Amino acid sequence: MLDHSSKSVVNLRGRPASSDLVSELLLGMRLTGVQYRRMELAPPFGVRFGTVPGRAQFHFIAAGTVFLRGPGEVVHRLEAGDAVLLPRGGEHDLVSAADLPSRDVGSFETTELCQCVCAISACPEASCPTRDALVFSGCMEFDLGGMHPLVGLMPEVMLVGTLLDRQPEIVPMLQAMEREVRTERAGSAGILARLADVVSASIVRGWVECGCGDVSGWLEALRDPRLSRAIGALHRDPGRNWTVEELASETGSSRSAFAERFLAVTGQTPLRYVTELRMRLAAEWIGRERVSIEIAAERLGYGSQAAFSRAFKRVTGQSPGAVRGGLEQNAVGSNR
Repeated sequence: MLDHSSKSVVNLRGRPASSDLVSELLLGMRLTGVQYRRMELAPPFGVRFGTVPGRAQFHFIAAGTVFLRGPGEVVHRLEAGDAVLLPRGGEHDLVSAADLPSRDVGSFETTELCQCVCAISACPEASCPTRDALVFSGCMEFDLGGMHPLVGLMPEVMLVGTLLDRQPEIVPMLQAMEREVRTERAGSAGILARLADVVSASIVRGWVECGCGDVSGWLEALRDPRLSRAIGALHRDPGRNWTVEELASETGSSRSAFAERFLAVTGQTPLRYVTELRMRLAAEWIGRERVSIEIAAERLGYGSQAAFSRAFKRVTGQSPGAVRGGLEQNAVGSNR
């Protein structure tokens, strides 16, 4: 199938309104580039991108026509000026024709432009004519922190064109990206990397502001005025020794009514939600921010490192030390 897609509000109780809670939680979003590629491609071409857990993939087409194939069965036609974010990565191809084979992006010869940015030239000549495809791609760490459940609700492919009417401020950024990709001015690789991060974050924000697709589960909880107050309190103070009674008081409900409503909407008990939130935060602190396991345990209200480590492994399936080591290995692998 071929598809071409085009101050805080505070309520009377002094707490952020439920719609604004999403904006508040988005402040914890981390979308940071790990590796970028500037690709000059002459047809026929086919470039395959694999899946790296926890990584998103961004593509910007500076010149030419490119077909994005997969994930799934849909093929998207991308023209110059188009940008696309794949929030969960997923195996996909950039090809000059929808039915062409592809080869792994890692198999192409590269030239380093600066730290984390390299160039690929897949052309029969030393340089590509301007009529051929020019693409800037980024592999990014995508962490929404407390908003992590949103990643699973996002579409596999998010096209910037669908958001331009609502976010016209993205247009100048795309135009700046096109100029930087085409001209290769001094420092252009670093500027492109930063612009790619901002455009990707804008795509995510625009999707949230447009309603996040179909309302379900966790997202419905954020839109529930009472449940959102409890969730907001949890995210602001995850290390507090919360009880169901205290959370219920945040909503003005009885303990039993709150617990029943929370489970019905989110599919989790309140205390299970607290535990998973803490472990997601702990994984970020330990793995990316290099916080010690002892300090992470203390921040999250655990009386001992042993108790914290047991909870962490129960939720994530790994020990805190293994998560730290795994992220170090991924960082080394992405820079090869």
